[in-house]
Amino acid sequence: MGFLSLAAGTEGTVEQVDGELPEPEEVREYRRLKSLLEDYGHTMPAESRKRLESQVGDLEAEWAAFQERGSSVTVRVRFDNGFVLDGAHEEVLTPV
Repeated sequence: MGFLSLAAGTEGTVEQVDGELPEPEEVREYRRLKSLLEDYGHTMPAESRKRLESQVGDLEAEWAAFQERGSSVTVRVRFDNGFVLDGAHEEVLTPV
C-alpha cells in the first residue's frame, strides 16, 4: 500500500466497483473445518472431534474479524482534479 495526499475537500466519483476480493485463507479454512465438524463431528472418534473443535476454536478470532469487517471490493475513483485511482481497496477511502 502506498500513500496519497490530496488537498482537504478533494472530492471524486466512484466510477467502477470490481468484484469482491477473495476471502483470507484463515476464513476459508474456518468454513471448511466448521462444516466438517457440523456434518461429520457426531461420527468421529472423541479425540479427532476434540482436535477438530480446537482447530475451529483457533480460527474463530479471524472468522469474527471477517464477519465484522465484511467482504471487501476494489474501486476505481475519478477525483474532481482529474486524478484516477484504479484498483484501490475500499477500506482506504473515506465516504462522505
